[in-house]
Amino acid sequence: MIAVDEYAEFLHDEYLDTYIAGGGAAVKFVVAADTAETDRFSLLVRQRAVASGYTAVRVDAVDVRVHMMDQVFFSIAEQIDWDALAAHRVRATFAAVAYPVPDGAADISVEAVAAAHDVDAGELTRDVNRQLQRDVFHDFAMVQEFRIAMLRLCQAQLRTGQVTEAEHSAVLEWLRGQLRLISVLRTAMIFRRIGRHNARQMLFSLAHWLAVNGRVGLLVEVDVRRFGFARRPQIEERHGLYYTKAALLDGYELLRQLVDNTDELGHCCVVVVTAPEFVADANRGVDAYQALKLRIYDEVRDRNRDNPYSSLVRIGAS
Repeated sequence: MIAVDEYAEFLHDEYLDTYIAGGGAAVKFVVAADTAETDRFSLLVRQRAVASGYTAVRVDAVDVRVHMMDQVFFSIAEQIDWDALAAHRVRATFAAVAYPVPDGAADISVEAVAAAHDVDAGELTRDVNRQLQRDVFHDFAMVQEFRIAMLRLCQAQLRTGQVTEAEHSAVLEWLRGQLRLISVLRTAMIFRRIGRHNARQMLFSLAHWLAVNGRVGLLVEVDVRRFGFARRPQIEERHGLYYTKAALLDGYELLRQLVDNTDELGHCCVVVVTAPEFVADANRGVDAYQALKLRIYDEVRDRNRDNPYSSLVRIGAS
């Protein structure tokens, strides 16, 4: 068992500050001794990540159906400041076409920047759109729907009328899983909802989008301690979601897919926080899903000391 402070520092120094920042990806499973230690570890890791320039998000199985990838992505999307990322890209685009936004200027519309440089707004619009096409739409590290959505958010920042306020709001609702009618996005050239079939690629695209827009990367904390509840408590004591055995196995399959897809993922660290039952309970722990266990379990290990580089790490009080 590794001390909480020691492993939080190790995760930052050996992964977040170096490997992940350089474009790598990792999925770590952390078994905490008790709730207090879990909460302290979570706080330490998030604080270090944010201080290093990461966007840190948290997904709790109590509130989110973590056995469904689209619901996981929607929860993450709700914690992202999409307009701030689009504004960062627009500022970089203005600089790329040799008309940077004046220092300290809050207005990044084409009209304001054109006035600051005494150039024609129509000509500047064409230059900026051409550059956005190169930098965003032709960035094939992201899937097509995501690229189109980011392009529309960037164009909304220009305030040229290319993207209406209704379209801008619809794109944000689409990303967050709140859009009722996909037909409202036809004019934005988005025709499919985000679902379980494409949500994982959307997450990978988000990590890349963060990395190219001023962030070091993405830290995702997935708290699956709720998986350990075999039975629902009495009605008056219930809160949040509970998982059947089928949903539990779906959740483990989702985590297995993330582990297997780290080669496709970049600038992202996923920390899965689990309860002691994860390794001790044969019915609802990792033993219940061998496909995941065979990828993360440390079958051969030192009895007295955990390997911090292992995919599965046990932490507790020092």
